Amino acid sequence: MNEVLNGAVWFAQVCFALAMVNAAIAMMRGPTAQDRVLAFDTLYINGMLTLLLFGVRWASFVHFEVAMLIALFGFVGSASLAMFLYRGEVIEP
Repeated sequence: MNEVLNGAVWFAQVCFALAMVNAAIAMMRGPTAQDRVLAFDTLYINGMLTLLLFGVRWASFVHFEVAMLIALFGFVGSASLAMFLYRGEVIEP
């Protein structure tokens, strides 16, 4: 990996780490449950992107597959939380 790409990946990882810290704080402090769900979305997306950057840095395909799983489970979790907040139940009888 050349020096410019290495510096760009490092800078992006630092930015994503700061975004994850801010999202974790927002998830704990959020005044409403909807704000906490949005912070959870931001947290898992930034975590997934950080993992993708590790895959770029180390040229490993395993990181990409795990990032795909994080995206899948994060989406299902966010949809379930949104449905629970909207209706009060996740699975309809």
